[in-house]
Amino acid sequence: MSQTIRMPDRITIRLILALVAFCGLARPAHADLQICSRMSYVVEAAIAIEDKGAAATRGWFRINPGQCRTVIQGTPPGETLYLHARALPAYGGSPLPQAGHADFCVGADTFTLPATQGCNRTGQRTARFTAVKPTETDKGLVAYLAEDAEYTDEQARDAGIQRLLVIAGYDANPIDGVRGEKTDAALAQFIADNKLENTAAGRADFFDLLIAAAQKPNGAGFAWCNETRNTVMAALGLEEQGAVVTRGWYRVAPGKCLRPDLTGKPRRLYSFGEAVGADGQPLKDTGKPAASSVSQSVSWGGSTILCTRNVKFELSDHKDCGNNGLTATGFATVEMAGSSGTTVQFK
Repeated sequence: MSQTIRMPDRITIRLILALVAFCGLARPAHADLQICSRMSYVVEAAIAIEDKGAAATRGWFRINPGQCRTVIQGTPPGETLYLHARALPAYGGSPLPQAGHADFCVGADTFTLPATQGCNRTGQRTARFTAVKPTETDKGLVAYLAEDAEYTDEQARDAGIQRLLVIAGYDANPIDGVRGEKTDAALAQFIADNKLENTAAGRADFFDLLIAAAQKPNGAGFAWCNETRNTVMAALGLEEQGAVVTRGWYRVAPGKCLRPDLTGKPRRLYSFGEAVGADGQPLKDTGKPAASSVSQSVSWGGSTILCTRNVKFELSDHKDCGNNGLTATGFATVEMAGSSGTTVQFK
């Protein structure tokens, strides 16, 4: 059975681990190491190679849905291989701790860190890695990234296109990796709106085009745009079957827009955002009068009280937030009826 790291359907960079074990690296002669993604997200991967208790790390390797990428040419050195993956910021995944086996140092951008490198320099942080045993194939050694949906390569690519079309405001639901009439219609509309050739979906850079569309502030659907210098963690409330369901947190990078993954065309939704510092903790309003003894976070919300929690969540009961160990949070009401595109700006 192939070695996999699994990821759930909802947008998140938190990994669910399956069929993973601490194992020494297989060593077929002259076998390159590839990472193959059967996920519906564009991801960035990093590897760590441990030998005699010391580990060197390397990243980031961008991998599109249904794509394989060589990360080491020739037989991998060392005793144990570790893998870490994160979804691109366009998906709004929350920076929660990864599940896994060990913590190693990574850089903010492309990096190669030797085994002796500490993790105390600007732009570096520790990340949770998972020990994997690559599968020996006719292509060489392969480690797979997969979701619970267990897509094939082709299905993963189609599901990845569906997911980004939905985020960009096109109705390509459900995200299931199956090319049906709705997906074809949404894809055709996207191609027409962006004045692309009919065969554009087969282009090598098609996911770049989709990601760019998903981050436009003036597209269809709903978007958050962060005009501050700080990261904003956002939460969303949707009316579903007579109840309001809140979900969070979505990470909106400084100077970027993000479109949460919405099903259908909601007439109303609820929005909350809170600025956080480099440590992930809420920033306080430094402009508050000195006479006040209560500090306030830098946030964007409203008068509709709904429940949240300080980690990734999905909640439908908002009757008594405090007594249920949750936080009562004021959300802004956003009316969507009759609007082709709605943007909430964090300023």
